[in-house]
Amino acid sequence: MSAIPLEQEMEYPTSDGQPMAETTLHRKVMADLIEALDRRYASVPDVWVGGNLFLCYRKGDPSAALAPDVLLARGVTKWDRPNYLLWEETPPALVVEVTSRKTRGEDRGKKKEVYERIGVEEYVLFDPYGDWLRPRLQGFRLEGGRYQAIVPAEDGSLASRTTGLILRAEGERLRLFDPAAGKPLLWTDELEGARAEAEAALAGAEAALAQERAARARAEALAAEEAAARRKLEERLRELDG
Repeated sequence: MSAIPLEQEMEYPTSDGQPMAETTLHRKVMADLIEALDRRYASVPDVWVGGNLFLCYRKGDPSAALAPDVLLARGVTKWDRPNYLLWEETPPALVVEVTSRKTRGEDRGKKKEVYERIGVEEYVLFDPYGDWLRPRLQGFRLEGGRYQAIVPAEDGSLASRTTGLILRAEGERLRLFDPAAGKPLLWTDELEGARAEAEAALAGAEAALAQERAARARAEALAAEEAAARRKLEERLRELDG
């Protein structure tokens, strides 16, 4: 009989040696979500966002591990985890899986069952190509300990209770929208354009302010000249009266 390894000697998986995603599009969608959520919660100390790392859900059993594409957890500290050990953390509030041909069975089967059992509050599936899921964006929320489908809006979007965001398919990508702010969370490849627009707007505002200041200075100079001319005229009139 083989000896059971001591807990302090047990190693839990951090990588399966597989690529991050099946296609570049799947990788882009994952990065869109992870980076947008990470920016949104950057200043919130007890919300952590990660993805493509192992979620180990049974202490003492390194084989009990799944790799969520996107994971958001509340009530935990921010640090660069090599994996997510459920017995040391809280159950994730949100998990998103970007479904592909290779992952569709596990995403709708084992992963969904495990996420439900360990208490992941919301579970979202997205199929970028629309080949494997109907509808291509689906969500589930824990109600009484069991997953119930999140009813989509007319446009197919889903409301996430855990984040207060709207998830909406936009082309082959998945957009996060903040209804409270009335604007989308930008994808990383949009940030440079938005920054350039903001800088251009700032430069335009500064130029307009400079023009306004110059016009005000000219008006003040003209007023001063008029006042000086008036004083000279008044002095001349006094001299004539004298």
